[in-house]
Amino acid sequence: MCNLRRPQVQVVERVVVSSDRGTLMRIASLLSVTALLAMVSAVSLVAQGTLTPQDRSEIQDLSAKYARLLGSCAAEEYADLFAPATGYFASNIRGEVVGRERLIALVRSERHCIGAPSPVNAAPRAVPTAVIEMSSTGPVGRADLGEKVGRYDDEYVKTPKGWRFKSRTVMTAQELAAGLTVQDVRTIRRLAGTDLGQFDDVYVAGADGVKRFRASGVATGLSAEGVTGRAFLKNNGGHYDDVYVKTPEGGWRFKSRLHVPD
Repeated sequence: MCNLRRPQVQVVERVVVSSDRGTLMRIASLLSVTALLAMVSAVSLVAQGTLTPQDRSEIQDLSAKYARLLGSCAAEEYADLFAPATGYFASNIRGEVVGRERLIALVRSERHCIGAPSPVNAAPRAVPTAVIEMSSTGPVGRADLGEKVGRYDDEYVKTPKGWRFKSRTVMTAQELAAGLTVQDVRTIRRLAGTDLGQFDDVYVAGADGVKRFRASGVATGLSAEGVTGRAFLKNNGGHYDDVYVKTPEGGWRFKSRLHVPD
C-alpha cells in the first residue's frame, strides 16, 4: 500500500509544480501586457501633445517677454526667445529671419531701436494673449494684433531651457483679407527656394549712411496678379521678381519668375 501511495504523492507534487509554473507564466504575461499598455498610453499622450497648465503659462510668458524685449531693443535677449539655430521670425517685408545673428540684426534695425542701445523712445508694447492649441506638428498659437494690423501665428517647441518660438509669423490684415493663411506663406517661401541657401540677406543704408538689416530670403507682397516675391541672389547675382498663384487644388505655383541683373 505504501508503494501505491508514493506515486500518488509524486503525481500530486508534479501537478502542484506544473500549476505554479502556469500561474507564474500567466502573471508574467499579464505584467507584460500591462507594461505594453502603459507604453502605448504614454506614446499616445505624446502623440496627442498634451499641454499642462504650467506649459500654457510659460508659453504666455514667452509672448510677454517677446513684447517687452522687442520694445526695449534688447536684441540678444530677444534672439534667445527662439529655438537655437532653427527658430525664425517671418513677415512679408522681412522674409524669413533664421538664426541668432539675423534675429539680433532684425531688432537693431527696428525704427525705434536706431540711434541708441536703449533708446528713450522705446515704448512698452501691448502683450497680446496667445490662443494655444495642439496641431499635428506640436503646439501652435495665434495672437491678435488688432483689426488693422493682423496677428501672430506661432509654433512653439520645448527646449532644455524652456519653451521657445519654433517660428513666429506676422500675418498682416491685408494678407488675411486676401484669404492667405500662414501655411500659404510658408509654402510660397519654400516654392521660391528660401531654404536652399541661394539668397542673400538684404542690408539698406539709412539716413545716417549706416547699412542695417532689411530682409532675408523672399520678401512678399500683394498685387492684382497674385502674391509677389522678391529675393536677391548671393554673390551679386541679381534678384528674382516673382508672381505666385494658387491652383484649384490648393497648391501654389509660379505665374512668372523674372531674373533681374543688378
